[in-house]
Amino acid sequence: MSDTVESVIVAIDGPSGTGKSSTSKAVAAALGLNYLDTGAQYRAITWWMISNGVDVQDAAAVATAAAKPAIVSGTDPAAPAITVDGVDAAGPIRTQDVTSKVSAVSAVPEVRARITELQRSIAAAAEKGIVVEGRDIGTTVLPDADLKIFLTASPEARAARRSGELKGSDVAATREALIKRDAADSSRKTSPLAKADDAVEVDTTDLTLQQVVECVVTLVEEKRAAR
Repeated sequence: MSDTVESVIVAIDGPSGTGKSSTSKAVAAALGLNYLDTGAQYRAITWWMISNGVDVQDAAAVATAAAKPAIVSGTDPAAPAITVDGVDAAGPIRTQDVTSKVSAVSAVPEVRARITELQRSIAAAAEKGIVVEGRDIGTTVLPDADLKIFLTASPEARAARRSGELKGSDVAATREALIKRDAADSSRKTSPLAKADDAVEVDTTDLTLQQVVECVVTLVEEKRAAR
């Protein structure tokens, strides 16, 4: 890839367990792009709410506090970092407590407005281009993205993957939690989990990570070549 290649913005959406993070990081690394995990930002604000005693079921309280935490996201695909008020939050945001509460916090319009603004500013500042992964990137956050990918996979495949990530967890319980979270994220009023009309759907159920990455890299290169 020459340095003259125009920057490219790639939006990768889909429910959890479809391989979004692994795919997005690998694609960004392969193409020399920045990377943004938007889910980590929602987890970070959720962790801050829990840590500061905000009742996450009280939408008004969450809305009032939404502007308070300073969330900074690193965009290096090899080592994506996230801090909240200067504290490294990469570990704490992956706890089961945060996972169980992130949908409720994410559904609050003031939270989405705050985080969406943050995401757009990060994407706009990425000179080489960026791969942004989440649930509403192609539809709401970056509707003008150069390429939109929507990853899917069967609930069974997704649960097995998540259980592998969450060592020792019960696959059946993980599957139920995933389906419940999908329902919450797909039905919320503000920026629901949805596939953009112009997104390319990639079913990862029977594909290896490498195959998914190659598929997406090819799509990005085709998009660049067509300019």
